[in-house]
Amino acid sequence: MNSRNDEFERMIGRYKGDGPYLHDGERVMIDAASGTFNLPFGYTHERLTNKLKQQLDRCTHLSSAYTKPIAEHILQRLKPHLPEGIDRLWLRDVSGSGAVEGAIRMAQKYTGRSGVISLFMSHHGQSLATASISGNAFRLQHFSGYIDGSFKIPVPESELATGQNPQALDVDHFSALEDFISYGSTGNIACLIVEPVLGNGGNIVLPVEFYRQVREICNKYNIVLIADEVQTGFGRTGTFFATTGYAKALKPDIIVFAKGAGGIGIPTGGILMNHQLDVLEAYEHSNTSGANPLSLTALHETIAILEEEKLLENVQRNERYLRDALLKLQTNHPLITNVRGLGYMFGFDTPSPEIAVMAIDIAAQLGLIIRGSRYGKGRAIKVRPPLTCDTNHLDEIIDKLDSTFTRLEQKLNTTQEAAR
Repeated sequence: MNSRNDEFERMIGRYKGDGPYLHDGERVMIDAASGTFNLPFGYTHERLTNKLKQQLDRCTHLSSAYTKPIAEHILQRLKPHLPEGIDRLWLRDVSGSGAVEGAIRMAQKYTGRSGVISLFMSHHGQSLATASISGNAFRLQHFSGYIDGSFKIPVPESELATGQNPQALDVDHFSALEDFISYGSTGNIACLIVEPVLGNGGNIVLPVEFYRQVREICNKYNIVLIADEVQTGFGRTGTFFATTGYAKALKPDIIVFAKGAGGIGIPTGGILMNHQLDVLEAYEHSNTSGANPLSLTALHETIAILEEEKLLENVQRNERYLRDALLKLQTNHPLITNVRGLGYMFGFDTPSPEIAVMAIDIAAQLGLIIRGSRYGKGRAIKVRPPLTCDTNHLDEIIDKLDSTFTRLEQKLNTTQEAAR
């Protein structure tokens, strides 16, 4: 038994975080993906860690009977950062999947309808229900979780194919969306859910005009509009939520959050909504570990750190620096195209999914963690450093990306020459 314990300690003890860096026992790697996009402060943050240690000594679980006033306190902390009309908080989840399901239930109960409109290439969770509304059919090949009345719509093509400023694009998606509702559905639509930036789909930044049209059509058909801010929330795009900044034209009825809300990876998730949508009974959506004291502590302290350490300002200040550096890489490397993004949430395309995988592997050898899209089936690479990173960290990431693609191009050229 002791040998098993020793082996476990050896395996888990191999990894050690230090802000944006991960030590794996052999290498020190800078993480340009913020874990799985859930480490806005990197792997460690002394202030948050100390708060969590204090809470561990008190207790790690409370039933929801005791946490409601704590959730209300957190709501008050969040209110300065919320879009107009969002004034309630449902805090019973530890994951984005759970929170999205809760939001759908709210919309279904409020409207008396069931269907969900979502976008191609969207990602809304890992559960059966949330996978069924996500826009990647390959994830459902062996499963069935259809929600009656649901359907998916294309992503505006103009932003997929260009590197233009999406705010300047002329998008007419309204008529197509209305046709889907009028001719392609039974009218049994409860909600439309959209990521302000399609994260897993490839860091796709949607045009602002599309947000306006979506809001207009949801008003017309009495459809609840859900903003899935699991990846974009808590400062990732340079504002607290994307829907208070770049995507403010969405004017969502519900906001779903998770990932970055835990600061250093503490699982937490929640639903913010207009009071009219606060319709669920406690037993209609809950989770045993939802609103546990560690999650509550992490969430509350994450809000405080974002405010007091001025991390939103840090992201806003360095956004252009990161964009310009990536655009320079695009100029120097033919394998990099269509750089796009907001805040510390950038991406670019490679020629194929296979080349994206090769780039990720070479980057890891050089001490850089980056992530791809669509579970390895997409050709995009995502660059999302922790919000605590300064220009020195960004320079290190860019230098390693430069070396990665230099080495990759040499490898591909050698392979092509050998095949001649």
